[in-house]
Amino acid sequence: METNHSSNPVALRAGTNSNVSFGLSTIGERKVIEVHTGGEKLGALLPIDGENLAEAARTAYRQRLPLICHISSSGADISEGVSAIHSWGTAAKEFVNCSGVVPLIFCVTGPAVSGPALLLGLADLVIMVDESYAFVSGPNMVQQYTGEDLSADGLGGAFMHASTSGVAHFVVPDIESASTLVAEILAYVPDNNDELPIVIPCSDSPVRELPDVGAIIPESPTGSYDVREVIESFIDDGHFLELRAEFASNLVTGFGHLNGRPIGLVANQPQSVAGTLDIPASQKGGRFVAFCDAFNLPIITLVDTSGFYPGKDLEWKGMIRYGAQMAFAYARATTPRACVTLRKSYGGAYIVMDSRYMGNDVMLAWPTAEIAVMGAKGAVEILHREANEKEREELISNYEDRLLNPYIAAERGTVDRVIDPAHTRIELIKALDMLTGKREKLPRRRHDNTPL
Repeated sequence: METNHSSNPVALRAGTNSNVSFGLSTIGERKVIEVHTGGEKLGALLPIDGENLAEAARTAYRQRLPLICHISSSGADISEGVSAIHSWGTAAKEFVNCSGVVPLIFCVTGPAVSGPALLLGLADLVIMVDESYAFVSGPNMVQQYTGEDLSADGLGGAFMHASTSGVAHFVVPDIESASTLVAEILAYVPDNNDELPIVIPCSDSPVRELPDVGAIIPESPTGSYDVREVIESFIDDGHFLELRAEFASNLVTGFGHLNGRPIGLVANQPQSVAGTLDIPASQKGGRFVAFCDAFNLPIITLVDTSGFYPGKDLEWKGMIRYGAQMAFAYARATTPRACVTLRKSYGGAYIVMDSRYMGNDVMLAWPTAEIAVMGAKGAVEILHREANEKEREELISNYEDRLLNPYIAAERGTVDRVIDPAHTRIELIKALDMLTGKREKLPRRRHDNTPL
């Protein structure tokens, strides 16, 4: 994709003594407000810098344009005293005002330390260049308080944030690659929350069948496969832009097009901990669903999970709270939503993964779907503890035949249709066409109380 990045943005504010400048730029064919930090002292923030950041956010809000921030800053300038911190707080408030109104995309091109690092947590999407790093407290302070000796890269490098903290949605080799990626991201999102994503011309037939997609599911109920193969089979031209690919790999999130229409995709990944949900996956999914809902992207959910990952460590760390984040995001989402159960869909995870009772619009299932409270073995062990091994085998077989299929759910109205896997693309396009005019009236309230 051509970036067509304007090399001469229209400057809206750039002071000679400021390390922050911003202006109106063109990326691809899209107008954006673009901010650059840097300059002397590794971009240490002066009071005027915080004001410029705040004014850039206000401008993006007023003009309803995406805000693209290129961050390289060592934090507040110590010589300026507390006023530098105050100005950073002003900037943070304006970024929060933009949240959910215009897309916030941050590119970290150098250090992002202290206050500027916290701004990354306010962004919708974060791109980090290989050599960049970000942390709230630096290596010296870490060593002073904990005795651990870490480099800047080891403490807050791009790879760590992509795989462990989840701060980085993408890692790219250089600034040019970051600009190209920004242009690609903008092809999926509208300028603001009052607009619909732009539908692009599509040469991929809307009635294309997928004759081999059903064979991706292994015959063994415990067999593994890569759910991205399923996604790439039905989206336009097989092009899938995955977010946070290295973080919470048991859940796949990303963007694609379906008959030219931008969509968000959420899918359990059987290759990683059997697709079960844990704390990182719940956070990853909840945040992505909320983003798609804010900017009117239809959400396609693919389900293959046996439930939440069990263990005292997860329970002690707050699995209940974090699992609720995913449920909360789906339940309040008003954008068009379609769900396809590929194989397993058990227990609480069945509900959380955009089930009918979470308010989705279209619920489809492959013939291989197993929708139940739990798997046959676990159910028999609970219900028939006294049975011998031979009796258990017979009971498991009977349970599978009677309950582990999508037709019981279809009879009860929790599944709209059991479809041929080869028709997945056709059925999803029909569903989104039907939901094009979907509008929901939201209740009047200041804001909801998201589980954190």
